Amino acid sequence: MLKKWFLNKNALLAVKPFSALKDSMRAGYGMRHFIKDLIAGLTVGIIAIPLSMALAIASGVPPQHGLYTAIIAGLIIALSGGSRFNISGPTAAFVVILYPVTQQFGLGGLLMATLLSGIILVLMAFFRLGRLIEYIPLPVTLGFTCGIGIVIATLQIKDFLGLTISGMPEDYIGKIQTILTALPTINWADTLIGLTTLLILTQWHRLRLPVPGHLPAVIMATLLAFLLDHFGYSIETIGSAFSYTLPDGSTGQGIPNTLPEFILPWNIPDPSGQPVDWNFTTLQALLPAAFSMAILGAIESLLCAVILDNMTDTKHHSNNELLAQGLGNIASPFLGGITATAAIARSAANVKAGAQSPIASVVHALLVLLALLFFANALSYLPLSSMAALLLVVAWNMANVRQIVHLLRRSGKNEIAVLMTCLILTVLFDMVIAISVGVLLASLLFIRTIAEMTKSIAISAPEDLKNTQVYRISGPLFFAAADNLFADLHDKTLHTEHEVKHIILQCDAVTVLDSGGIHALTRFIQHMAPHQQLYMCNMQFQPLRMMVKSNTVAELQKINFSTDLQETYAKIRSLES
Repeated sequence: MLKKWFLNKNALLAVKPFSALKDSMRAGYGMRHFIKDLIAGLTVGIIAIPLSMALAIASGVPPQHGLYTAIIAGLIIALSGGSRFNISGPTAAFVVILYPVTQQFGLGGLLMATLLSGIILVLMAFFRLGRLIEYIPLPVTLGFTCGIGIVIATLQIKDFLGLTISGMPEDYIGKIQTILTALPTINWADTLIGLTTLLILTQWHRLRLPVPGHLPAVIMATLLAFLLDHFGYSIETIGSAFSYTLPDGSTGQGIPNTLPEFILPWNIPDPSGQPVDWNFTTLQALLPAAFSMAILGAIESLLCAVILDNMTDTKHHSNNELLAQGLGNIASPFLGGITATAAIARSAANVKAGAQSPIASVVHALLVLLALLFFANALSYLPLSSMAALLLVVAWNMANVRQIVHLLRRSGKNEIAVLMTCLILTVLFDMVIAISVGVLLASLLFIRTIAEMTKSIAISAPEDLKNTQVYRISGPLFFAAADNLFADLHDKTLHTEHEVKHIILQCDAVTVLDSGGIHALTRFIQHMAPHQQLYMCNMQFQPLRMMVKSNTVAELQKINFSTDLQETYAKIRSLES
């Protein structure tokens, strides 16, 4: 069956690599478009350089791996993807998943999980699951992204304040307790640098300059760090916190100014320096994290593509974008890159800067490559508290506080319950549990809401048909609604002042009938009085087709069907005469 599906021509044609690039070229691409892409790519590249390093540090790996991700995954996904404007690289949403993997399995485990997630994304693309992401409710998305923002902000407090903490517990409550216990060790110099970065990042837009505030913020923070260091204050920087070893055995501090080396992720030792025994049990332990990466990568990439479509009046190809994300995450680990997906903030900045095609994302990746090769030594002077400040701003943007407040004001208690459930579960447990429970809760609450909409309305019968009761059924007759509706009809038809011989159900407003509805209708007929007869009229196509399929049920064969009420009345009059 699977082989037959996979060989199906339409299934294969549903995934077309390089579709966004081809669409851009077909629309007519010239020097004018390239200049706009060049400006947009340089703008986003300036944002991506410090942010990629900060996200790598937050994920528990050296900063150069964030740059490798922006270069490798950024290039591959841009060229092969289904969205013209997506900028892919390391994102804040992954931090809550990647950090625990790094702590347990080390860099090699993280790269293996990234590789597995890439394979899952490719499978999702070929099984055409891109459209399914659209069925995740907004409260679920807002809830888990806000929860991720809270966790990321919590993890940045250590570097932002310069606290002395040897290790963070895995659970969120333990993290909070550890941070509170370490508050007396606050380094006021680190804190001042972090506050300076934060101030510039949040107020830079008031200057209305074309340059984004990320680079000026870290440059000013670095200059302040030099000044404080001159007066004897200790400042933690990328150079003091990280070291590297090159293939020739030479070592250094900070970031190596070399191209990423080809590596086999399964050959990288664990955090204690011992080789990892990659067997089925180890891979099985990594699979939940890999699945989480794939699902989150799919959600964030396609959500980003939809947002950009609305901004640019274009249309992305969802399955093609999933394929590109998968290819990027398969290739990236072999060159030291960690998990990548489309970054909403960077992609939106790309559009606002005038991007015309995926070439802008290619320019962004090339700028990151140039920064790695020619400015690695300078990047090593960036203070960790400044990197933490960058991520605090990212966390605030991820939290979507304004949109959450808007949702709380205009939504009902069901949506609020779903949002708060996802938020709390994301913070206290993990994103997969939050999304699973959130979607399940949202589905159950939605089913209950729809079930409450299914009602029976009494209609007056003609005066000459005194022993006839007419009801108009409004709403879907499905498993959650049918039992209550027919139980109510049973009470109405038995407990009346006059004997009821004919029961008419007008079904013009019944859009759906499922097996649960058939079962409830069958039980209703079974409990009717022997002298009573049931009539159904004005049935729509789907309920009528369901009735035909279920016609072998003996009780349903007793139903008298009519096209409308008047025909039903005529049948009853002929029987009574």
